Amino acid sequence: MFPDVVDLRSFYAQPLGVVTRRLVARGIRARFDNVRGLSVLGIGYATPYLGVFREECERALAFMPGAQGVTRWPSAAPTLAALVDECELPLPTAAIDRVIAVHLLENTPDAEEVLREVWRVLAPGGRLLCVVPNRRGVWARVDNNPFGHGRPFSRTQITELLREALFTPVGWSEALYMPPVTRSWFLRTAVAWERAGATLSLPFSGVHIVEAAKQVYKPVAVKRRARLRVLQPVLAPQAIGG
Repeated sequence: MFPDVVDLRSFYAQPLGVVTRRLVARGIRARFDNVRGLSVLGIGYATPYLGVFREECERALAFMPGAQGVTRWPSAAPTLAALVDECELPLPTAAIDRVIAVHLLENTPDAEEVLREVWRVLAPGGRLLCVVPNRRGVWARVDNNPFGHGRPFSRTQITELLREALFTPVGWSEALYMPPVTRSWFLRTAVAWERAGATLSLPFSGVHIVEAAKQVYKPVAVKRRARLRVLQPVLAPQAIGG
């Protein structure tokens, strides 16, 4: 079940949301470090992370699921956001070069179908970047943040989901090692938490940031055939009554 867009917007306006945006955006930008001349699509509630790409890429779009609701984006320019059915995106096939999915896969009732639709609109060589809550992290266990709602994923689970939808994971990173504590003095230590977590490769990050490449050729499943009984040929009719 998708959180309401008003709650998402309210979270990112609070101090904890501001810190969350800064830390997750670092991981996203590290993966998509050059989008010049490319088209970028954000699905779910990705607008807090799209602004850094808007002036650089050829065009940027924000699609928000109908069950979540939509807000205007950007606020001071003609809107680039639309309310959509996440399983039927209003785009032609192979129209997008990069897709950023945030607050999407953990909330949609059919994540595999959504990913197959993302596969359709991605151009050959396109990349998908998913930000999903970590099943082992503290953020998925606390409901004071959007990553505490919906289905969290382990690394194995998100890998299997992507592969079933014809994506190949090609890069991993994590973010939000600090607990989701709202006190201002604690938020000032966020960068130290991130550095320590990344240096020690701790498994308790709040989110996985997974980059996946579109598989151009769909694998064909080999069906197991039943073994047939081999009969000996009869070359000449045998005499009856011998």
